[in-house]
Amino acid sequence: MNIYLILIGAITLEVAGTLLLPLTQGFNKFIPSFFSIVFYCLSIYLLSLTVQKLPIAIVYASWAGLGVFSVALLGYIFYQQSLNWQTIVGLFLIIIGVVLVNIYKGQV
Repeated sequence: MNIYLILIGAITLEVAGTLLLPLTQGFNKFIPSFFSIVFYCLSIYLLSLTVQKLPIAIVYASWAGLGVFSVALLGYIFYQQSLNWQTIVGLFLIIIGVVLVNIYKGQV
């Protein structure tokens, strides 16, 4: 299986777990709390698989950067959180950084 598909799975699970956090109400609601924890655990497991094939710096930069971008965008959609133009520029800079890190991962 393509290692990048596993990484995308890890990012997706981390984003899902994060988006559930407001619904947990401080981990006082069982169902969203349960799924949030399960999604985070599965995400970390998939990350552990990816670091066997890719450098940890690349894996973490991709996971964290794309996770931040996705949570901000989906928070805007699902939770009506505002995004000003500075935030949008910053989010696109994160994406540019992730792309550059992945393009030049083998070159020093």
